[in-house]
Amino acid sequence: MNETNPVFSSLTESDLRALFESTDYVAEDDVVTTVLLALRLEKPLLVEGEPGSGKTELGKVLAEGFDTELIRLQCYEGLTAEHTLYEWNYTKQLLAVQTDDSGGGDGGIDSGSVGSVFTEEYLLERPLLRALAAESAPPPVLLIDEIDRADEEFEALLLEVLSDMQVSIPEFGTVTASVPPVVIVTSNRTRGLSDALKRRCLYLHLEPPSYEKERAIVRRKVPELDGAIATELCAMTQRLREEPFVKQPGVAETLDWARAVAQLRADGDDPEPLSPSTVENTLGCLLKEVEDVERVDDALLSALLESARETRTDG
Repeated sequence: MNETNPVFSSLTESDLRALFESTDYVAEDDVVTTVLLALRLEKPLLVEGEPGSGKTELGKVLAEGFDTELIRLQCYEGLTAEHTLYEWNYTKQLLAVQTDDSGGGDGGIDSGSVGSVFTEEYLLERPLLRALAAESAPPPVLLIDEIDRADEEFEALLLEVLSDMQVSIPEFGTVTASVPPVVIVTSNRTRGLSDALKRRCLYLHLEPPSYEKERAIVRRKVPELDGAIATELCAMTQRLREEPFVKQPGVAETLDWARAVAQLRADGDDPEPLSPSTVENTLGCLLKEVEDVERVDDALLSALLESARETRTDG
């Protein structure tokens, strides 16, 4: 690969900040700098963090901001080359061979014409190959999501793609990206990843959002919600994260909660504080385990409302 990608060699930090701003993605300095380096150095970016911290959203906003295609590969246990790289259109190949064989000729299959079925015409591109074969500028964003859900065998399969931006197909040859895609690999850290994979990537860890960051996200993503109410919601979410829940609420859940509350309020500019019943009845937007919902008893509910009132007063 080249030392710099012509597509992104002139990209500046201010350009990238403007991109995040235009897509309502709240990015700290370390996020901006690391993403900029990944783009300019043509390096895959491994993004780890708790669920709901904005890992997947990062890939989405880059595709949106650069106005390019998002190619998403959702990982799961048992992923194979046929699901991720390529496979041959066996039905079409068989029909071609049968047609060639029945068409007479001096040799039919024995003449060597069977080799013609291993061409691009019969190749089915899966996400990884599709991203490498794209010739658009800017290139597509390849989002390899939740790689920790896949097997270690899939990691080994990825190494050629991540290191050389190419795929070797025994019957066809090597497909190398003319314009390397932007590669974002995400992990929830449910298992450790191999050193070989990590060596091929730049690394970014997304921390759970601070109160200020989460409030800024809610204000951007749910503008119809009154600012004071957004403040209350974020204060209560931060308080809930202090509890030993089975599943801690992430930013995605906070946004769901904010949108739900906005829908329930008759007037988007209603300044009245949230009522205990509204909080209690909408907790299903934030907490997704029955044990967690049941943990919110009267005492914890009162503590949540107190946090909301204090933050509203301070604001």
